[in-house]
Amino acid sequence: MGRVMKREIQSVLVTGAAGFVGSAVVERLLEEGVRVRALVHRADAGEGVEAVRGDLARGESLRGVCDGVGAVLHLASRIGGSPQECRAVNVEGTRALLAEAERAGVRRIVQLGTAAVYRDGAHRGAVEGELPEEPESVTSVTRLGGERLVLAAGGTVLRPHLVYGRGDRWVVPSLVQLLARLPHWVDGGRARTSMVSVDALAGALAELAVREEGAGGVLHAGHPEPVTARELVETVVRELGLPLPAGDVDVPGALELLGGPGEPDPVLRRRVSLYAVDHWYDSGRLWGRLEASPGPRFSEAFGQYADWYRAQGLG
Repeated sequence: MGRVMKREIQSVLVTGAAGFVGSAVVERLLEEGVRVRALVHRADAGEGVEAVRGDLARGESLRGVCDGVGAVLHLASRIGGSPQECRAVNVEGTRALLAEAERAGVRRIVQLGTAAVYRDGAHRGAVEGELPEEPESVTSVTRLGGERLVLAAGGTVLRPHLVYGRGDRWVVPSLVQLLARLPHWVDGGRARTSMVSVDALAGALAELAVREEGAGGVLHAGHPEPVTARELVETVVRELGLPLPAGDVDVPGALELLGGPGEPDPVLRRRVSLYAVDHWYDSGRLWGRLEASPGPRFSEAFGQYADWYRAQGLG
């Protein structure tokens, strides 16, 4: 676990506590002796966690959830669904949560955002504030709306790109699925991408919530060293016992192989872009102000999660 981090906040409200990142954050906070209150819709909160019922899609249900806590870790978001459903949670739910925090006198707000709010394209070592915020999907548009509310309230927003580790249902599974359909290198595997383990991200979020000084603003949240597509694929196939890609294609060739005579599936097109186009971000501002560590680079860190991925049928 490492040394206990300095803190002045003793209790934290966590939204999305049962999710992929949320469960790791709650575990870290409990290890540090922080009292955790979880906003739950239906599920139980888990051992050692105080549960409060509420639904971000119904702002009136949040009355009192922030009373008596020192900080809010807002990790919940609506992924997919109609524009109305996404807006109800990601924008209006965030607005209602911030209103409750203000009413209760809570000033420390930390939100889990996403690098998907940036305009699509090649991103190479961008610092915060450099890239245009022009997302395309309904999910990302409404998540950006929620982020801007948090920032206007003086809060901190962490923007990771790809997060892997125990609980990951998208990053590594989608890569394995893509390799099954496209068992070739794309542009030699030269593209670089920002990745962070769920445990490193949880450590950063937890420390920002309870440390003595709030950060404020947007912070990129990736490992300092971007991962090449070749390193990513070689590590995953080695640890999961999968075959290496053979041969090489360019991006148009990959899309043609995936889509045949027509247009490829938009989801597949997005996956090819993620692993064939540079998407890496400078995260120096985040790690430079924390005691928390980004941990070892991907090729060294992934092995600790390999058993979990294999148990999910990946390998």
